[in-house]
Amino acid sequence: MSTDQPASPHEQPAGNGNHANHNRQEVILCAENISLRYDKLILRDVNFTIRNITRPGVNQGQVVSLIGRSGIGKTQLFKILAGLNKPTTGTVKINAEQRPVKAGDMGIVPQNYILFTHRTVLENLTIGLKQSGRKLSDKDIKDTINEKADLFDLRDHLKKYPMQLSGGQRQRVSILQQVLAGNHFILFDEPFSGLDVIMIDRVVDLLLKVSCMHEHNTLIVVSHDVENAMAISDTVYILARQQGKEGATITETIDLVNMGLAWEPEIRRKPAFIELLDQIKHKI
Repeated sequence: MSTDQPASPHEQPAGNGNHANHNRQEVILCAENISLRYDKLILRDVNFTIRNITRPGVNQGQVVSLIGRSGIGKTQLFKILAGLNKPTTGTVKINAEQRPVKAGDMGIVPQNYILFTHRTVLENLTIGLKQSGRKLSDKDIKDTINEKADLFDLRDHLKKYPMQLSGGQRQRVSILQQVLAGNHFILFDEPFSGLDVIMIDRVVDLLLKVSCMHEHNTLIVVSHDVENAMAISDTVYILARQQGKEGATITETIDLVNMGLAWEPEIRRKPAFIELLDQIKHKI
């Protein structure tokens, strides 16, 4: 990330030079020794870190994916990362000061796109903007929402209620609400679930757009959709069970940047990506 102006995901530099000129700097999120037990052990000794990535001339945050098969414990880990549930052991620390995460520190986009159904899209977005704590006049609020609604293709839907929107439109409202709230950490729970191919491509573009809105934006995608999660990520963590051991843990870290497979608009067509995708599908 740099202090230059945001670039469109499709306008960013690509190729070996782009990957060579990156630096991983301070830790901005650290999950340490996370375990979770109910009647049985769900998560065991989960450890991973997210570092601030900088690239000359590019203003973009991190996009990290936690992938694993359905029922492996991804949703439980999602809630722990968000500060909504406490782990049995371990801690999640965020930001440069590495303080323990608490509820409200991260924006959350769940599968069911939680919105106030009795309020219009405009009212839902206004609530999000007011949560940012910024001192804004009514005109500033209106102008800010209209500007961002244009970027998210929602300008014509501001007076509608959530139930009048399609699933993809509700998803965009939910994501924009978190952006307006000023959340630099945003957690996505299965953002590609139930969407057709065209809508998935739009969601991928949207997530990349969000990552480019601020140099500190860090997106964490929790998904069983290996291909689409990998296509937008700079780092992928595999959550799986190890033979003979109870509970799921991080079994592999995939650094797509060092492999030259990050920040590439046509990544799905690259033979190296296709080969890696096939390998990972056999590991989860």
